[in-house]
Amino acid sequence: MTDPQDGWHQPLRHLRAADLTADTGQTPGMRRLEAVSARTVGSQRVWMGQTQVGPRTASGDHHHGDSETAIYVVSGHPVFVFAEDGEEVRLETAPGDYVFVPPFTPHREENPTDEDAVVVLARSSQEAIVVNLPGLVSPVEPAG
Repeated sequence: MTDPQDGWHQPLRHLRAADLTADTGQTPGMRRLEAVSARTVGSQRVWMGQTQVGPRTASGDHHHGDSETAIYVVSGHPVFVFAEDGEEVRLETAPGDYVFVPPFTPHREENPTDEDAVVVLARSSQEAIVVNLPGLVSPVEPAG
């Protein structure tokens, strides 16, 4: 017989939409909601949540430290902006699209439309690392 203390046969955790919390790292111009995390369900290697950017709004520039971030566009047409070779690059997205954000990559989300933009986020850390920046080309020093 398997001992439940050995990590096998642990119960699944169900988080209802109403259980999501905004008590997580925030960036001006957007609203992050935490779902799966160390704090909410005891996860050890993943953080998952949702971000909402209102109509005709842009977030502040930011990065997520050493976390990799995967984004799934649920609704709206958010634009993800980053800098490459000193120039702004704009990724225009639609529902069903995915975006990958590498660690320490400054970026921002924009919503140029009249409808809310909602995305689901998954990060490689159970921590919601958010480092707000003055601009996309701000120097970023990885901790080390």
